[in-house]
Amino acid sequence: MNNSQYSKGNQEKGLTPITSPWMHDIMNHPKVVDELFKRFGSPLNILHPASFAKNCTRFKEVFQNHDIKFGIFYARKANKAKAFVKQAFIENIGVDTASERELLQSLQLGGDGDHLVLTSAIKTKEQIKTALQNNVPIVLDNDDECVLVNDLAEKNNCKARVAFRLSGFYVNKKKLYSRFGFDIDDIEEYLMKHVGKDKKYNNFKVEGLHFHLDGYSTRQRSEALLHCISLIQKLRENDFSFRFIDMGGGILINYLKHKEEWLNFDVRLKESLKGKISPITFNNNGLGYRFEDGIIKGDRKTYPYFNEINSDKFLEEILKYSDQNGSSVASLLQKENIEIRIEPGRSLVNQSGITMARVVHRKKDAKGQWLIGLEMNMSQMMSSSADFMLDPFVMYANLDQDKTEEKSVDVYFTGAYCLERDVLLKRKVTLPKLPEIGDVVVFVNTAGYMMHFFETQAHLFELAPNLVYTETSKSLKFADFKLDTDN
Repeated sequence: MNNSQYSKGNQEKGLTPITSPWMHDIMNHPKVVDELFKRFGSPLNILHPASFAKNCTRFKEVFQNHDIKFGIFYARKANKAKAFVKQAFIENIGVDTASERELLQSLQLGGDGDHLVLTSAIKTKEQIKTALQNNVPIVLDNDDECVLVNDLAEKNNCKARVAFRLSGFYVNKKKLYSRFGFDIDDIEEYLMKHVGKDKKYNNFKVEGLHFHLDGYSTRQRSEALLHCISLIQKLRENDFSFRFIDMGGGILINYLKHKEEWLNFDVRLKESLKGKISPITFNNNGLGYRFEDGIIKGDRKTYPYFNEINSDKFLEEILKYSDQNGSSVASLLQKENIEIRIEPGRSLVNQSGITMARVVHRKKDAKGQWLIGLEMNMSQMMSSSADFMLDPFVMYANLDQDKTEEKSVDVYFTGAYCLERDVLLKRKVTLPKLPEIGDVVVFVNTAGYMMHFFETQAHLFELAPNLVYTETSKSLKFADFKLDTDN
């Protein structure tokens, strides 16, 4: 985790991230990193398509072991880099697009109707026309979309390849809410009444069902799949021919090495809110918890950074789940000759990216807290999670841990926005020494939803450069990094 040149923050009571050798290879070459900053500026996003390829293989092997038809579609929204789209096509998987630009770029990068799908929450005429012209399947969310897609298909003298998004599945006799999709209770009657030859929507080529569940429950996904299989069985008796069920994404990944660290952080966070120990977050932020009436209330609003059922194991658990008759989801899919599709984002770019930024200043605030100003802003490492729960690394220009006068220091990393809340990590980070101006802070495993999902150009800041790292020899060099482009 450390050497003479870099160190992980929080050597004690930390949240130690899982890392890959390529990340450490970069941190072990400070001269190359310095060249990258001089050429491209700060912050830098480093992308590693080879790790993306490994994740593809894991998912493929699960499906192949069950001998079922499958389709994998990379959820482009997780990361805007073109390199991952190109790698997806190299791996012969598809891309899930959720905007017109995502669709157009993916087409330009080599996608076609069999390797793309359009799932936008808001679908404009332009998006739909592009999908129709390129024979890209469209996932329909509501009746107004059906009207628009059907009309445009008629004007373009073609059939629209479509799937219907569903929601409202029952689990433990409770109905799961989502603002997306047609209600499972209504869809059979809707399709029978409106879709098909000589009916209102006669320009559809219906190919599949689709759902995307909030949260990370494998059981909920399995139950939803069972609902969809049953629905397809009924509709096939009425001349509907469904080829696939797409269960969307939300496949968990595990970010952390140690379960104990994850559990211990939760305990210490609650103790700090109660005042039993000093704050471990900026201004004692509860990350969703709050201390009221002598007790801790609320829920922590963070991603489950440590979890034991993740990636291929997560998918395996869904497919092995059995119905009341003891038939597994996988066996039913095989029996009914239904293709199962997934749309992973985070779990395909797991271990595929890091974000690096230079230290610009160090200061103490009115509370005596050290604030380390980085040449980046909070939008360049932000997701819907209340905080990014991985310890960062610091590349020191001069780190001599044998010096007894060097004292550890607690710091918070701050960004360039003129906002009080531009604190990049809300967790306190203990470092072996105070960073110097020009030292580099490295946030690992940031490719999934951290780099780009909320990135803005407020203050007219430039967007962070995205560099693709490809190992070409045993010794890392500047030439191993290329800007993320069409070529």
